[in-house]
Amino acid sequence: MSDAKLQSVLSSLSQVARQLEAVPSGRPAPDASCVKLNTNENPFPLPTIIMQSAIAALERQYLYPEDDNISLREAAANAYGVSNDQVIAGNGSSELLGLIYRAFLAPGDSVAMMSPGFSFNRKLAMSQGAQFLEIGWGEAHSLPIEQLLSGPAKDAKFILLANPNNPTGTFVPVADIERLLAQSDRLIVLDEAYVDFAPDNGLRLIDHYSNLLVLRTFSKSYAAAGVRVGFGFGHPEIIGRLRNIQNVFNMNVIGHAVGISVLAHRAAYAENHKHIKHERQRVTLALLQLGFSVIPSHANFLLAHVPAEQDGSWWQAALERQKILVAFFPDKGLQNHIRISIGTKEQMDAFLAAARDISGSLKMPSARRWAASGSASALRGR
Repeated sequence: MSDAKLQSVLSSLSQVARQLEAVPSGRPAPDASCVKLNTNENPFPLPTIIMQSAIAALERQYLYPEDDNISLREAAANAYGVSNDQVIAGNGSSELLGLIYRAFLAPGDSVAMMSPGFSFNRKLAMSQGAQFLEIGWGEAHSLPIEQLLSGPAKDAKFILLANPNNPTGTFVPVADIERLLAQSDRLIVLDEAYVDFAPDNGLRLIDHYSNLLVLRTFSKSYAAAGVRVGFGFGHPEIIGRLRNIQNVFNMNVIGHAVGISVLAHRAAYAENHKHIKHERQRVTLALLQLGFSVIPSHANFLLAHVPAEQDGSWWQAALERQKILVAFFPDKGLQNHIRISIGTKEQMDAFLAAARDISGSLKMPSARRWAASGSASALRGR
């Protein structure tokens, strides 16, 4: 295609699409030899009984999956004690987030999110031509209800609240969320991706507040990130309209089978969840001894403020040189943090060994000169 033709085609894009940059190709794949602690996956394979359901589903690969995810929605309704028409199933909860943005936002509208939060929401708002408002958490990561009811957020079409929150791992009492629901007439989207590691959940509120949508995913606590299974729960009128704009055959037969099997065998994950909570505490204590400060987490990850010598970007690069992948966020207030997913005991031992090695290097007499030059070269190479 000539440049002139390309420009003609690009000029035909919508105004919103024209403002988005093309994603570059050729980005390198992650090194398979690395310890991957940067995307909050569950580190364990599916339980045998659930894996068997996935393998059996391959025998039906030549057929389209069930339209409208009827059996999966029924299984979720039975498992969570809600009605079938209160459930929507999705190709991960990220698909359902996309549906919510499409359904509720037009160019020029605004949406509010508690910040820091799940950064994918910025891209979703941009794709709709909507204004994205980031509302800071209150003192000690509390929910600033008055600020959400007035000020810049008062005209937002909906408010996004993750509980536990990503990337902080903090948890807001469900009673606080209920107070917000009672005082607001706007949609509140409660993202509970990590709720199985937390002390409480807000699903029971959907029968009392028609302005609530609860999102769940099997990517974190149920070790199915690669299969893509998610759910939304809410008032039948809202759920039904979202289902009406959902892509036909949006999930595959393996996702259906795994989702139904997980819902029938959630007890099979008890040891898995117990391990993650134990490792979360063990790694927290070890990091404190190394000079990190760690926000108490109710998720399957930790957000740690790195020691004073270097910032989060430097630590991410230093750990990567030792084949340990962690997450860094350049957002305001997060530059001195890294986020560490909780993996197996062996993975966390490898992470802690690398962190101790790096920390020890920084305490050597020439370490500050080395750290300064190493930080600059690492940043140039990323």
